[in-house]
Amino acid sequence: MNDPTRSEGSGFCLPLRFFGALPLFFCCHWAALAGPPFITDDPEPVDCRHWEFYIASQNIKFGDDWSGTAPHIEVNYGAITNLQLHLIAPLAYDAPAHGTRQYGYGDTEAGFKYRFIQETEVLPQVGVFPLLETPTGGAQRGLGSGHLQAFLPIWLQKAFGPWTFYGGGGYGINPGVGNRNWGYGGLVAQSQVSKRVLLGMEVYHRTTMEVLGQADTAFNLGTVIDLSGHHHLLFSAGRSISGPTEFQAYVAYQFTFGPGLFHSK
Repeated sequence: MNDPTRSEGSGFCLPLRFFGALPLFFCCHWAALAGPPFITDDPEPVDCRHWEFYIASQNIKFGDDWSGTAPHIEVNYGAITNLQLHLIAPLAYDAPAHGTRQYGYGDTEAGFKYRFIQETEVLPQVGVFPLLETPTGGAQRGLGSGHLQAFLPIWLQKAFGPWTFYGGGGYGINPGVGNRNWGYGGLVAQSQVSKRVLLGMEVYHRTTMEVLGQADTAFNLGTVIDLSGHHHLLFSAGRSISGPTEFQAYVAYQFTFGPGLFHSK
């Protein structure tokens, strides 16, 4: 998609016990966008010399436990053509119904998105978006993983008229006692239903990340509202189809700018 205001982040950050394994939605990133407000991302980087800033919150409920970010800051920069740099700095929380609530700095996410195949009438565009999670959060307080983690995905995207489809999958490296490496696959369908409103839906599957954990198949419904050329509101919500996620939600304010953007209508 060629809208310079689109979002390209990593998408949701998953719950804190999975924190750092797959951020979200996160990015989601998600204004004709991908990534936020969804977990599944796309291969399209931020335009060269353009910036995206997010102030966002991601929240998830497992049983009696709520966890997430409140807020996190996401920054994406188009360093050169087809290459985007990415950073998420989160304030994380864990709020069990029975137990001590925790709040503090979580694990820091950094990565880059590189598109190596451009979209044509026949071929989809294709890119990679490796992410590294640095254990800057307090693992003993449930605010981080305690280990250096990585997620290695490949993403594809193809437009058909007013509809855009993107998705792909990746492999998560998840060291630590009781942890397992994991796989992820997801697909998003979205459409610009009006000049300022985008609607989309995602379905994804993640294999178990712990020896005694559960796999998760889930969905999210999301929207992006363009307040202007560089101010945007993003929201998504969903839950498991089969798995432990009782509820998850993402909300963000996005600010985009770059050469010539402030001079456009």
